[in-house]
Amino acid sequence: MKTRPTQTVLLAMLVLFFVSPTLCAQDRTLSEDILIRNVTLIDPAGSVLDRTVSLLIRDDALELITEDEVSSKEADRVVDAEGGFILGHLSLGEEPNFMILSEDPRENFEVLLDTKTYANFAMHDGAIVRDRLAELPPEEASEESTGQGWLAYTPPPLMVPLDYQDASKWNRFETDYVSGIFIGAVFLDRIHWLSQNAINKQQFGALGDFDGGEIRGLRIGLAGTLNMFEKPWVYSVAGATNAFDKGFNEENLDDFTLFDWRLDIPFFKNSVMSIGKQKEPISGERVQSMVFNHMQERSAVSDALLPSRNVGIVWNGYSSDHHGSWAFGVFNDWFDAGQDFDESATQVAGRATWAPLRTRDASHLLHLGLGYRYSDAKEGFRFRTEPEFNQAPLYVDTGFGTESGVLPARDFHTWTGELSWRRGPYWFASEYTRTKVDSPAYGSPTFDGYWLAASWILTGEMRPYNPKSGTFGGVPVSRSVYQNGKGAWELTARWSSVDLEDGLVNGGAMDIASLGLTWWATPFFGFNANYRYLWNELDGVSGRSSGLNMRVMLMLE
Repeated sequence: MKTRPTQTVLLAMLVLFFVSPTLCAQDRTLSEDILIRNVTLIDPAGSVLDRTVSLLIRDDALELITEDEVSSKEADRVVDAEGGFILGHLSLGEEPNFMILSEDPRENFEVLLDTKTYANFAMHDGAIVRDRLAELPPEEASEESTGQGWLAYTPPPLMVPLDYQDASKWNRFETDYVSGIFIGAVFLDRIHWLSQNAINKQQFGALGDFDGGEIRGLRIGLAGTLNMFEKPWVYSVAGATNAFDKGFNEENLDDFTLFDWRLDIPFFKNSVMSIGKQKEPISGERVQSMVFNHMQERSAVSDALLPSRNVGIVWNGYSSDHHGSWAFGVFNDWFDAGQDFDESATQVAGRATWAPLRTRDASHLLHLGLGYRYSDAKEGFRFRTEPEFNQAPLYVDTGFGTESGVLPARDFHTWTGELSWRRGPYWFASEYTRTKVDSPAYGSPTFDGYWLAASWILTGEMRPYNPKSGTFGGVPVSRSVYQNGKGAWELTARWSSVDLEDGLVNGGAMDIASLGLTWWATPFFGFNANYRYLWNELDGVSGRSSGLNMRVMLMLE
């Protein structure tokens, strides 16, 4: 007879508390706080949604279950479960009852019948009754991450929640010298413009012409490790339509190109050198995957004033003790753009983040970030963007009224500031961007913009925070539809503003109010809808418009 997953869990509980008296015969006192790392949470529906987490037990009660990094300073003792499989009852604030098995009970049913052999750790009513886990030394406990092990400032897009080290994945391969995992995603959009006043119609034409569906983004790629080094190097190669992650420097948005190609090399003292085509370290919204932001599209100011990708070298590092990160990069895309090096603009960019306020259980966190970017502007400048709908005309453009759209400049400087606060399922975030252009012919204009956003995960999950890059992750799905759950639901709101009018440049200005609802049925499949109301100003007159876009998101698992 085939045992169903729910029957397996119930049997495991019976075995732990009634059939295995040898476990309960041990000392049942817990005199110290304990942090258990590298624990595997089992998905009853299968292995693809298993998660590696840390457990923090304080005062005989379960205080935290998280995929975030947890400092060793949070506990008196830190142990390593080495990927052991946990079964039992876990409720925050209550005395935990669970055991950690050395092997997967779904693959070897014998482990449930012989807990004396296979149970490396067990707790009953908050007291330890079995403990065979190895204690981590202080230096290892303070620096090691329980995360996915990506070396670079950010993982390759769409790799989260995938793990290139997970040998159970069907789309993963491994040899003595190289390993990897194939990635892919498709995003399908359907937009409907709801309203447009007469002024807006005079400015941009009938928006109803943009109604319809499209493949918003299509991405395929490969990422993995080169194992011939003592510390494996990480490589990633991905192709996509440029529209998938557009920025002011992207042209021919419907073309399919190599969007990322990068090699991440371990350096010294928790630092990494990344070489290739990648994101510049300048803005939290830019560094963070677009899939994990508040809305379907990045804010108008980020798309208008910040680039999508560039070719260069980034050196980054972090401090686990101070929850801070830093990154510095030099870029020039002459090779990728097919230009002479002397004709291609060079950029220097850097970003620093800090989480100065963080509760012991990590449920409350304050994030600060500062970024800077310099460009020698050899190719001039042009900043423009659509109104946070991909199927739309350009609402703001410094090239309005010019023949080529590109304006001359000596150089330009960009600054960004970030402020975020996360409290459990609530996340409030903001960012300000300002660009000063040295262009005497156009009055050396200054352009700027900002956004303010809030989100509430209705199902109670908490977005993880990555201190290595100062970014927030996607919505974790505690119980997917495959587990007879309802997935994860998130309600979001954002106000954004961008102003490209200054000096002798009349590029227009725009304010956008957005509301969104997202449903992640599983960590790899979701649906969302975004409504936006737009106020725009061009040539001294104001227009109004609104629209609704629906998106289906599917990632290769």
